[in-house]
Amino acid sequence: MQYNSPSLSRSPLLITLEPTSDNNNSNNQGSNPRGGGGGHNRNRSFFTPLGSPIRKAIQMTKLDPQDAWLPITESRNGNAYYAAFHTLCSGIGIQALVLPVSFTILGWTWGIISLTIAFIWQLYTLWVLVKLHESAETGMRYSRYLHLFSATFGDKMGNIFAAFPIMYLSGGTCVALIIVGGSTSKLFFQILCGEGCTAKPMTSVEWYLVFTCAAVILAQLPNLNSIAGVSLIGSITAICFCTIMWLVSVTSGRLDGVSYDPIKEEPNMAYIFSVLNAFGIIAFAFRGHNLTLEIQGTMPSDEKKPSHVPMWRGVKVAYLIVALCLFPLTIGGYWAYGHKIPSSGGMLTAIYQFHGRDTSQAVLALTSLFVIVNAVSSFQIYAMPMFDDMESKYTGRMNRPCPWWLRALFRVMFTYGCFFVAVAIPFLGSLSGLIGGVAVPITFAYPCFLWLKIKKPKKQSFMWYLNWGLGVSGIVLSVILIAAGVYVVIDTGIKVSFFKPA
Repeated sequence: MQYNSPSLSRSPLLITLEPTSDNNNSNNQGSNPRGGGGGHNRNRSFFTPLGSPIRKAIQMTKLDPQDAWLPITESRNGNAYYAAFHTLCSGIGIQALVLPVSFTILGWTWGIISLTIAFIWQLYTLWVLVKLHESAETGMRYSRYLHLFSATFGDKMGNIFAAFPIMYLSGGTCVALIIVGGSTSKLFFQILCGEGCTAKPMTSVEWYLVFTCAAVILAQLPNLNSIAGVSLIGSITAICFCTIMWLVSVTSGRLDGVSYDPIKEEPNMAYIFSVLNAFGIIAFAFRGHNLTLEIQGTMPSDEKKPSHVPMWRGVKVAYLIVALCLFPLTIGGYWAYGHKIPSSGGMLTAIYQFHGRDTSQAVLALTSLFVIVNAVSSFQIYAMPMFDDMESKYTGRMNRPCPWWLRALFRVMFTYGCFFVAVAIPFLGSLSGLIGGVAVPITFAYPCFLWLKIKKPKKQSFMWYLNWGLGVSGIVLSVILIAAGVYVVIDTGIKVSFFKPA
């Protein structure tokens, strides 16, 4: 361990020293710098910002000097509240709006069962990741999902099986957020302008650009802890638009001719793939595990209060709120619209399509505003691993912190790169089932295999059977969902319009 690590002064991982008396100071002046004196002298031979039970804490938590230079671990002043904000902001978002679409294929019974199982399953794997953040054997903190996977299974396995899904989730989600945020901004302007508006409307590309500029400005916040306020705003707006949507849908009553019979396609193979695609939509709603270790990495840690304690406390509160948002939104939306719910846009499209005239324009405008603010807030937390990865390549090669102008350039390049992809592939939102299949291992499978490899539970014990069963099931489900997603995309003939946003 490097005692002069720059991360120590800026990243207070361990507990703070209690003030010492002048007598103690005078007694230590003649002590052996290697700890040849008494017990107090040995403790004081370490750096002063750290805690008095220093040796055990150091054995538990080793620090990487470069951590103090990277945006995820630059500040380690996080707490349970910050964890709740970040987890909630990444746990609720645009992916929740298409959940009722899965019920049109699965029906009431299997839809609710599948949603409940997926929620419990991903909550368990989230607990696994929180517990694996700190290793008592190696004394390391794994503040990035890819680092934990590579340290466990090797760099080659990490690059093959983990790097693409993790980066795909972060980058792909950012692109989807630009599409949804830009489209909703256009809709918000139309609502404010009214039917008799004479102002020349901007194109979808121009609204994408407006949203991207707002994202670029917020992206200049330096590290993950500094966007805690942004995540809080994103969480509040997510709760608000989810609540407004299901309340408007339920209070307006069911549409005429609503049917809850699952849509069955012919031949049987097409129906089977449609069912699997519905599972992919549900799986996509619970993406976000690729941010769990990163969020926990912003917290201090010591032997008496390791970081998993406040992290799990924040996660429990966050996912209680997630459940209170997702389940009413899904069940209420399906009850109100049944098989008539639009497959593209889900609840957001349904609100304007079916209630655009009988609902207050102020409510519709406020809902749109909440969606926009949530999208630009969620963009920051999903983009942070990408910012961290770009800066880590510079600090690893140059062995110095990234200068502010280069950090700003990296973030501008990434954000406008996402804008370019959003303009080039505006139909990305129609691929939620396929994206869900790619995200399944990160959320449902890999944490189980990590637990088996690191914790080594006794063979044929409950934890051994549980993790093997969930891990293998997650991998099989991922392969099937990807195949089903590809089949549905080909079979339904998604309108492909490169560089032609609607």
